[in-house]
Amino acid sequence: MEIYIKWFNELGMKDVALVGGKNASLGEMISQLSQAGVTVPGGFATTTHAYREFLDSNGLTGQIDQLLTPLDVTDVTALAAAGQTIRNWLLAAEFSKEFLQALSEAYQKLIDECGNEVSFAVRSSATAEDLADASFAGQQETLLNVCGLDHLIDAVKQVFASLYNDRAISYRVHHGFRHNQVLLSAGIQKMVRSDQGVSGVMFTLDTESGFRDVVFITAAYGLGETIVQGAVNPDEFIVYKPNLGKSLPAILSRQLGSKAIEMVYDTETKTRTRPVGAERRRHFCLTDTQVESLARQAVIIEQHYQRPMDIEWALDGLDGQLYIVQARPETVESRTDFVVEQFHLKARGEVLVQGRAIGQKIGQGAARVILNVEQMATLQSGEVLITDMTDPDWEPIMKRAAAIVTNRGGRTCHAAIIARELGIPAIVGCGQATAAIRNGDKVTASCAEGDTGFVYAGLLAFEHTRLAVDDLPTSPVKIMLNIGNPSQAFQFSRLPNQGVGLARLEFIINNHIGIHPKALLEYNTLDAELKSIIVERIAGYDDPVQFYVQKLTEGIATLAAAFHPHAVIVRTSDFKSNEYANLLAGERFEPHEENPMIGFRGVSRYLSTDFQKCFELECTALRKVRDEMGLINVEVMLPFCRTLEEARDVTKLLAANGLVRGRNGLRLIMMCEIPSNALLAEEFLEYFDGFSIGSNDMTQLTLGLDRDSAVVAHLFDERNPAVKKLLQMAIAACRRNDKYIGICGQAPSDYPDFAQWLVEQGIDSLSLNQDTVVNTWLHLTKTQPQKTGHADA
Repeated sequence: MEIYIKWFNELGMKDVALVGGKNASLGEMISQLSQAGVTVPGGFATTTHAYREFLDSNGLTGQIDQLLTPLDVTDVTALAAAGQTIRNWLLAAEFSKEFLQALSEAYQKLIDECGNEVSFAVRSSATAEDLADASFAGQQETLLNVCGLDHLIDAVKQVFASLYNDRAISYRVHHGFRHNQVLLSAGIQKMVRSDQGVSGVMFTLDTESGFRDVVFITAAYGLGETIVQGAVNPDEFIVYKPNLGKSLPAILSRQLGSKAIEMVYDTETKTRTRPVGAERRRHFCLTDTQVESLARQAVIIEQHYQRPMDIEWALDGLDGQLYIVQARPETVESRTDFVVEQFHLKARGEVLVQGRAIGQKIGQGAARVILNVEQMATLQSGEVLITDMTDPDWEPIMKRAAAIVTNRGGRTCHAAIIARELGIPAIVGCGQATAAIRNGDKVTASCAEGDTGFVYAGLLAFEHTRLAVDDLPTSPVKIMLNIGNPSQAFQFSRLPNQGVGLARLEFIINNHIGIHPKALLEYNTLDAELKSIIVERIAGYDDPVQFYVQKLTEGIATLAAAFHPHAVIVRTSDFKSNEYANLLAGERFEPHEENPMIGFRGVSRYLSTDFQKCFELECTALRKVRDEMGLINVEVMLPFCRTLEEARDVTKLLAANGLVRGRNGLRLIMMCEIPSNALLAEEFLEYFDGFSIGSNDMTQLTLGLDRDSAVVAHLFDERNPAVKKLLQMAIAACRRNDKYIGICGQAPSDYPDFAQWLVEQGIDSLSLNQDTVVNTWLHLTKTQPQKTGHADA
């Protein structure tokens, strides 16, 4: 007799043909990983034999094949009609008495184990689903909060019928699966009461870059459907895998989502959404302990399957436990070939909306604003899709889009997942895209500028190149990177490099914090209006000062983790007074200077009684990253140190704040960017472990030029003999004293001949902008770049 039911604890990955990929994976985790600490709710699965018998006994197999064989799935109207017809056939068909008896007995056994008050999730599991090269995620139905045998029977039939949803039919055709070869199983699983808790999705790699040393977690209140659908902007966490095994703090970054709605149970409609109160929205929905616990389970699952994984999880609001409810192979970034593909806007324009960037590409075309699924057939090939959010019903037409822009959603929403799979740039969570962009407007959607994506008015010119960098020859000098934006760190780490020669704190302060540090230190003295603005900015953090330190810590730690074990040289903040004044409340605390470029900046600022407490916050963040998180590849660099007395005093100040030169391998580097630094190089090196040349400031101060002045811009050239003379002196002094010498200025990126000259002088490293790394590397090794892309006008 054929088997209709299999319990999860009897199943493993060997049973994909019997219960589909999703149910086989649940069984594998219950049977193989429970002892290792992975918690999965129990249940059972109907078999694919039950599904095939259902079709055959009702005479549906031949009918379905006859209807689908001639179907053109690119004809959205015909596709919808065919899908609806087949689903109606299945919903009207009858289950056999034998199957109903087996289902009833299994259900009663589950009730006996779990109690009468429990409800169940009924999930689809296809035999061609959750495989390493095809996810089929979200193609078929999942029904939640199913109570009672009659409702369960109806739910199983709906799941069976969902194998012929429009998106599932289209997906099978485009991925080369024959319809009659894909069978379905229904998984019946105890519901985790995340309706009173939290749920989300996590990946065991960074979804935008493929960086493998992190777990990326999204979380929102209520049932997880809101995240998967893109109906909510969730909290996001990035966790560093190596630290999990060392019992060191492992969370690299936290981003507070708006979490505007949550999905909960409803007695009539099974589930419904409702608004989340303002106070709950202002807090992260998971504790750090819960985040790290989830990440540990994710790593166990990844290690078992030996591949990156896409995992759904839930926090039960009644028992407080974290559960894994699904796990499937990640099918996009883990299959990406190592080719450096770069998109670069030649000019920016008016920003219409902005949101979370998905991918690193640029797409452009006429906007097509679609407000509901009935309008989706109007999308033409090459248009930019503008909508509130997408769900799997949209998939047949999404491949037509040049780019996708949504009002709602986060990095793991449906639109983001499908955009990655299709290789289309997407910008999600824009808020008001459907209102701000008109149908037919020419727009450019740029995901090439970091974590934030921008939709610009007009068709802007951009460049697109592809470079294969698998077999670069050995460089005669270390090639390092200049980087300021932590959200680009994982992507840039895939470039050929030997670390970071300049990590700027200014980007973190300006974009992730945005508030003058003195305003946070003196928060209690501020007026009520300014306090209310700051309270909104620091949502999710305990107090203003903790917010500043934590955001710096997260940014620095992300940079350090991305390039570990290579050195990451972090330059402490080098804002000028006019730049600090642009931060929130900055004008209250900054002096007005006629020439801020040579005014209150660098070490002079750190040592002043007016700013020293602010600098000490930076020291605290650096110490946390090195000493508490164990990322000792972070080195500290001081900018604009004018005199030997400043050098002496700032190293004492650093030591007083726990950053002692030589302790735990800490190197202190000085920016060599003032003529006095080169002229007294030997003396400055008594306080530092090396120099990093800042060619911009060195050039302007040597030649007496204001580098921001267009009037004398034609005279600005780092290759001027006077500048090169000073650089020779600095390099020679470092070589004599066996100290580090590198350059992090703009010149080597702009002038390959200057880079070659520096190598000839004996420099240790060139720190370059990311877009010039490969070409400079090839120039220094006299190799011609192999471009496989093109340039767009």
